[in-house]
Amino acid sequence: MSAQPSSSLSLDSRSLGNLQAQAAKDPKAAVRETAKQFEKLFMNELLKSMRQSTMASGLSDDAGCKMGTEMLDDQYAGKLSGLPGGLSDIIARQLERQMGMAPGPIPATGSANNTPAPLAARVQATRIPQTGAAGFVQQHGAAAEKAEQKTGIPSEFMIAQAAHETGWGRKEILHADGSPSFNLFGIKAGASWKGPVAEVRTTEYVDGKAQKVVQKFRAYASYEESFADYAKLISESPRYRDTVAGAKDAGSFAQGLQKAGYATDPAYAEKLTRVINTTLRLQRSLG
Repeated sequence: MSAQPSSSLSLDSRSLGNLQAQAAKDPKAAVRETAKQFEKLFMNELLKSMRQSTMASGLSDDAGCKMGTEMLDDQYAGKLSGLPGGLSDIIARQLERQMGMAPGPIPATGSANNTPAPLAARVQATRIPQTGAAGFVQQHGAAAEKAEQKTGIPSEFMIAQAAHETGWGRKEILHADGSPSFNLFGIKAGASWKGPVAEVRTTEYVDGKAQKVVQKFRAYASYEESFADYAKLISESPRYRDTVAGAKDAGSFAQGLQKAGYATDPAYAEKLTRVINTTLRLQRSLG
């Protein structure tokens, strides 16, 4: 029997082995190739369906004609697959998100952190913070790195958590008069806190249900104080220090914080992991 071209995915052991080897060396390339194969399969089936609806029944029943048509369709499908902006691009993006290879979206430039802090709260020369997510990363880089030197907590993790807690600076905790509390991490003011506080109406999750409550949060004189206090809390508190010591990557750090009860949001770890990946990407782009 003559070998006929296959309109399905190449699932023989050699193809699978090549794909696995490629995935180990370049996961994104392997995802793109897989997406291209899926698109080729779809295009092949689409062409087959179109031909069946247009070809005369007697001609289409001929074995030689059928083989030639299938070979031609396979060539057409191969040429139509993998083009920029095509179905394979959509499939690849979806696969990358499901596999945790694609970081979360970067907030639009100009949408975050547009308000300068009061002059009295700044030790260094005052300047208006740059806008957008990249500006947030640049603005707080020095304070985060200083906290990292004292505690060992990766600066990018701290910047990302500050970004997540404040919506990249758009939802910072304010005092009743509208002045900033400089609390970037949503740290509440418990009985042991002797400093100033800011009372805010916020959302807490009780038994999985969101509820609006008024909470007291710690207030600082500068963003640098906020980073220092957060780093001290995470690295010294018995509740959180194992999280820092055992964290091997962004995901384990975020999962550890959620497990230790840092936030009541049941999806906190997943959300924080995405923001950390976005922050890492921004830092790479800023060079």
